[in-house]
Amino acid sequence: MTQIATIDKLLPDGRAEIVVARQSACAHDCHECAGCGGTPTPIRAVVDNPVGAKAGEKVVVESSTRQVFGIILLVYMVPVALFFLAYFTTSSLGSEGLSIAASILAFFCGIVPAVLYDRRVKQSGGMRFTIVRTF
Repeated sequence: MTQIATIDKLLPDGRAEIVVARQSACAHDCHECAGCGGTPTPIRAVVDNPVGAKAGEKVVVESSTRQVFGIILLVYMVPVALFFLAYFTTSSLGSEGLSIAASILAFFCGIVPAVLYDRRVKQSGGMRFTIVRTF
């Protein structure tokens, strides 16, 4: 995964603090819909700076695509798969209410691994980002 960021400041250990505009699906045309009522807030992160970029420069920041896809799979696909698996497994028992309850319970059980993984990533210092080039 790559993003464009601005270097806010350089850190003494060869890393840099960057500022990235938060991206969302709505594109923040708030004057058109006023749906969310929010304004985009920047995200700050500490990244490796092997290219020696300077403060104020725009840079391309990259993270492991494999790790990002693993997180997507864990957060989105596991709960949905468990939801449908529980629904179709219990639907043969004849009670629609039981099927719905089991599928909702399975969905929330599918969220538990994502929460545990998030805690583990935070304890280990989070995802690693690297500046690959100046923009």
